[in-house]
Amino acid sequence: MLKCKREFKKAETYEQANEVFLRFHEIIFKAGTQYVTAQIRNTINTKDVFYEKEMKFFNTALPMLMPVLKGCIEALLASPFRTDFEKEYGSHLFRNAEMQMKLQKAAIIPATVKENNLCTAYSKAAADCSVEFMGEKCNFYGLLRHMQSTDRAERQAAFAEWAKLYEKIAPTLEEQYGKMVRLRCSIAKKLGYESYIDYIYPSRGRYDYDAAKAAQFREAVRKYIVPVCEKMYKEQAERLGLEKLSWYDEALVFPDGNAKPEGTPAELVEKAREMYSDLSPETKQFFEFMTEHELFDLETREGKHLGGYCTTLLEYNAPFIFSNFNGTSADVDVLTHEAGHAFQFYYASRRLPVAELAGSTSEINEIHSMSMEHFAYPYMEKFFGEKADKYRYAHFCSAFRTIPYLVSVDEFQHRVFENPGSTPADWRRFWKEIEKKYMPWRSYDGNEFLESGGFWMQKQHIFLYPFYYIDYALAQLGAFHLYRKQTEGGDAWQDYLTLCSIGGKYGYFETLERAGIPCPLDEDTVKQAAEFAERHVEELKAKI
Repeated sequence: MLKCKREFKKAETYEQANEVFLRFHEIIFKAGTQYVTAQIRNTINTKDVFYEKEMKFFNTALPMLMPVLKGCIEALLASPFRTDFEKEYGSHLFRNAEMQMKLQKAAIIPATVKENNLCTAYSKAAADCSVEFMGEKCNFYGLLRHMQSTDRAERQAAFAEWAKLYEKIAPTLEEQYGKMVRLRCSIAKKLGYESYIDYIYPSRGRYDYDAAKAAQFREAVRKYIVPVCEKMYKEQAERLGLEKLSWYDEALVFPDGNAKPEGTPAELVEKAREMYSDLSPETKQFFEFMTEHELFDLETREGKHLGGYCTTLLEYNAPFIFSNFNGTSADVDVLTHEAGHAFQFYYASRRLPVAELAGSTSEINEIHSMSMEHFAYPYMEKFFGEKADKYRYAHFCSAFRTIPYLVSVDEFQHRVFENPGSTPADWRRFWKEIEKKYMPWRSYDGNEFLESGGFWMQKQHIFLYPFYYIDYALAQLGAFHLYRKQTEGGDAWQDYLTLCSIGGKYGYFETLERAGIPCPLDEDTVKQAAEFAERHVEELKAKI
């Protein structure tokens, strides 16, 4: 990298400078791919000592590269060929580079290493949790499957065990989070920011809006979306023959059971291959690449990290999908949501000059994934047979009803970092107050731990990806716009391909504009989304 920096400074023409620039990225991509490979292996089996040590190595080594990377960025910003670079790669690349100059300082290396190690320790603590339930060893995800049972006693029992698992490790998680909060605040202070909130917005590439705009968006959600959700949940309670829903009832949409995918994990992947082969030539090519190179790890196993994600092996221009199949419709959601992320990277990285430009802001990236979930609707008979309409109804309702929870997580993080000296008791109080505001229907059936506000700690984004959650809410409105256009006969797929091809070449607002998607931070966009959802739910309900 140092050699590239020297050669870059000596370049006499743009062509020479660009050649060094591309070579520098090859080095970065190679190192990054080694890190991501270790990360994938570590999450596949958190008990694997070798990859646990690999992650500790990378957690320490990567921050040490900060001064070298900073020197390379300085050379790029000072280049006499900046105009040529902006013409080819876009000005947003330089905006990000200028921000990295502010954020990459040697003073934060020790704290960053500690933060990375805390994140690894959190992942291990959560993944190690399991309990014997109905004759099988279940982790958190395994218990969630039982909370979709048609037997309410089974749902209630699974819920009780789920809550006990979190209550048991609550002291550990609270201690870890407290350390994370203090470290993150110290990083912001060392970089010259008044607060972590002031730091995290530009750090996440949020140049077009701030915390005040986010608060306005949350208020629009409370005003327009929460009432529609209340109506949906009331109808669900009536459908299930219940006076009031408890949390363990919320996932059961139909009294005779939710639609479940038909087939083994391997069979579901084959059905997804058929779907993507028919959807478009672009998705056909993409999914054949994924299956040919076995770029999935989907089944739940002991010691496997919770959740699901899509990551990228930049050296190979290859996405990778990680998940925990549990026999519910969520397994199909993985093959659409995470595949949406993977498709966008595959598609954009082959059309942009460097793979680094393929990724956009998270608010845009989640439109890629959420939109693919809706584009897949016509193919759901492949996965659910005669229950496909039930799946489409339940999925659309879930996509809409999740929005209040998404903004709850966002407000919770703002409350914590507005009060960095707050305690675990304060965090529970914050969550309880926020739940009443955005999820007034929520009931935990008298469970003391959750009724007191303990539910916040089940969201891994709070620990691992601070302030990355409102992005899903903003993106869902973008996905609803494309889906609405599709239902009204418009060419939503072409708009989607345009969005995917842009990658991260432009900022958030400009990317939305170029793809013809209205800004979700506008109150009217939230209002229109709520009105569309209310109408469309009735249309879907009529088909059940």
